[in-house]
Amino acid sequence: MKTPDIVMDFERSQRCGISEAVFCQYKTVEQLETILSLAKQNQHSLLFTRLTREKYQRLKPNWQTQINYHENCQCAVFGSSKPLNEEQSTHIAIVSAGSSDAPICEETQLTLNYHGIKVDLFQDMGVAGLWRLQQQLPQLQTYSIIIAIAGMEAALPTVLAGLIDTPIIAVPTSIGYGVAAGGHVALNACLSSCTGGIMTMNIDNGYGAACAAIKIYKKIIKNNI
Repeated sequence: MKTPDIVMDFERSQRCGISEAVFCQYKTVEQLETILSLAKQNQHSLLFTRLTREKYQRLKPNWQTQINYHENCQCAVFGSSKPLNEEQSTHIAIVSAGSSDAPICEETQLTLNYHGIKVDLFQDMGVAGLWRLQQQLPQLQTYSIIIAIAGMEAALPTVLAGLIDTPIIAVPTSIGYGVAAGGHVALNACLSSCTGGIMTMNIDNGYGAACAAIKIYKKIIKNNI
């Protein structure tokens, strides 16, 4: 059977403001190595998502040494990320409900950092201990965009949206017991929230949330600095 042709979109960042990322979950190791070869030939960096350790370890050793692998969030970077401007204010915050959501937080943070955008991370702010969120509200009110990541019933985005005027990008996660496992309860809760203005991503889609934040940041915030 002929291997499907791979056509990379290396000009996507100029056209859309976001570089192409490689979704590895359904790709073979041979396809990933072809993609890496194309990136190297074009002197182009790449962000890889959903790259399991097992698949990473099956890459040829010379490729393993050329990518920076982040096991917890199953992401990797080939080449260099855009440099962060440490003197610039941080306009985006990631707020997570529980420590179990850490892999999605890291995927989101890595995607933003890869595009040269700083972000602050607030973890374990779930509504089961609402005082934790209340303590951070004055700080959270200073950000221009908040990405709220939560599993179970995903109450965090709704609560945040009801307390501050910052745009909320919700990421429901697959963390939970029983009917909550898989993230469909969290997704439906975010979609049916009675608090207006919540933008909801698909389950566990930290990459998508970061991309949405990047477009808002570049179009509105960065242009007004």
